Parts: sequence; structure tokens; C-alpha cells
Amino acid sequence: MDIREIVSTLVAKYNTRNPFEIAEYRNIEIIHNELKSVLGYYTKYHRVQSIILNSDLPEHLESFVCAHELGHAICHPDINVQWLCEGTFYSKGKFERQANIFAVELLLPDDLLRVYPECTVYQLARSAGVPEEFVELKSV
Repeated sequence: MDIREIVSTLVAKYNTRNPFEIAEYRNIEIIHNELKSVLGYYTKYHRVQSIILNSDLPEHLESFVCAHELGHAICHPDINVQWLCEGTFYSKGKFERQANIFAVELLLPDDLLRVYPECTVYQLARSAGVPEEFVELKSV
């Protein structure tokens, strides 16, 4: 699965990099709820896809968390990662990494890096809502 290609196709199809807009175009419900320490999660129940976001999520993380969960909705639409990890002891690391790469590629496009060569990738990531610790996932 080439995540960069998936993101490029989505951006071309919907003409946006906004994960909330892409979710809306794809009829993926966005729900804000109190989740304590959980930032968000993706679920599919009776063919209804939903992204649940923590209602206390800091504003600067909303787009990234939504993009991450959108990555699950698009790359792993039928996988219940929580059940998979608890029921089969399968590592969720692969799925989380793919969702993180999806979010980084969606929010931090190559064009942004070319348009602002005077900025570091970390500065651009911060302005795009990508947490610094995920910048290493950006393939250039």
C-alpha cells in the first residue's frame, strides 16, 4: 500500500487537504466526545464509519488527530484495531504508523516544502498542525 499515492488521489479527487472536509465528502461521521486521555479513534459499525475526537483536544492537534483517524478509515476501513490487539495479540504498531504517515502526507505536502525553502521542515510542520515527533515520517 503506497500511502503517498492514496493521499495524492484523495487530494486530487476532493481538491482539499482538510481532513474534516474529506471525511464529510466520504460520509464519515465526525463526533466530539469526552475521551479522557484518548485523543481519538476510528470505528465502523453497521457500515457507518465514524471518527471520534476528544472534545478536550487542543486546537493545534485537531487536524492531525482527525487526519490520523481518517488514515485508519481509508487504509484500514474494516479493521477494529482495538479488538485485533486484544483478541489476537497482533501488534497495532504497523496500523498506527500507516495512519501517522497518512496524516503527515495529507497535512504536510511536498509543495509546501518547495514553496518555503527558507523554512525548516519543523517550522512548516508546526504551521501545518503536524507534531514535531512525526516529521521523520515525511518522505521527500
